[in-house]
Amino acid sequence: MKILITGGAGFIGSNLTRKLAAQNADITVLDTLSPQIHGDDPYNKSALFLSLPPGVRFIQGSVTDRPTLERAMQGQEAIVHLAAETGTGQSMYEVDRYVDVNIRGTGLMLDILVQNDRNTVRKVVVASSRAIYGEGKYYSPAAGFVYPGARLEKDMLASRFDHLCPQCGEPMECVPTDEESKIHPSSVYGITKQNQEQMVMTVCRSIGIGASALRYQNVYGPGQSLSNPYTGILSIFSTRIKNGNPIKIFEDGLESRDFVYVDDVVDATYAALTSPKADDQVFGIGSGERTAVIDVAKALRELYHSDVDIEVTGAFRLGDVRHVYADLTKARELLEFEPKVLFRDGIGSFARWVDEQEIVTDTYENSIGEMKAKGLFKGFEHDA
Repeated sequence: MKILITGGAGFIGSNLTRKLAAQNADITVLDTLSPQIHGDDPYNKSALFLSLPPGVRFIQGSVTDRPTLERAMQGQEAIVHLAAETGTGQSMYEVDRYVDVNIRGTGLMLDILVQNDRNTVRKVVVASSRAIYGEGKYYSPAAGFVYPGARLEKDMLASRFDHLCPQCGEPMECVPTDEESKIHPSSVYGITKQNQEQMVMTVCRSIGIGASALRYQNVYGPGQSLSNPYTGILSIFSTRIKNGNPIKIFEDGLESRDFVYVDDVVDATYAALTSPKADDQVFGIGSGERTAVIDVAKALRELYHSDVDIEVTGAFRLGDVRHVYADLTKARELLEFEPKVLFRDGIGSFARWVDEQEIVTDTYENSIGEMKAKGLFKGFEHDA
């Protein structure tokens, strides 16, 4: 099969490329080699780029450039569309860039498919995100299932971080978020991923192309960029620890995420690409478990044998959510997807990989400063 992977030199893309190449697929990778992910000398120093197997056709360019995208798409039988800007916080103050790459780039890809009378593509898989849900799904005995909106700044400034039942006022229980849950993203990034997903599913269906959207939870694992301060909490914390800097945790540290190992994500993506049952379907892809952020910090500090401070700051970012984790019922049924890597094992593998890497400069404080300057970071002066 001839497959184009946009963003194929990125974290998920490079892992998927290696899996498909091992099965003798004919792979083309289109990637900008963004310095935020690959550094300033990607051809010589980016481990992700250098991990691409021999024989893979590589095109450096953007999905926003029509001639480049047309050249990459020519003769392909399938497309895995991973190319996107991915920082939730950053998306709130670099709106044009996120909309341009994520929405216009996807629209351009679909326009090329529609306009090409000799189009050979028969399957598209698009990387969506748990961010399209905003807050996850909750349950209260008094109100039943609830899909709370974004938390109010006044509540968070008063350290009221949990969602309360709209009827009884008691804290609600977070339950797994399924594909039928309410879509109400709370960040520009989430909005762009919702738009990507809807465009792909609508246009591909109209022209007879099988399409699948995968709503990834928080993907982690060896190879994740350690120099990108805008996404990847395990990488951010690891870089802080390796530089001897304290880990500064937002809110009360009890906010939680579904951390899914990259190998499991690759397996789910491969299943969506190859299974006819996945056509015209969306899937939540995660571990099906949630882990508190403070527990991640404590585990990493222990794995690195470090004594850096863990500071629970009470600060917060506008657009962040409290809890969300995946309901895997549909993915199990149609994709036969079952995550194989438990978080306690995956974080150990990740930490061993980090121990083998050069220590990179910690630019986390710069990213916080950017958000604070735009009014998106709220907290105390010493926390920024």
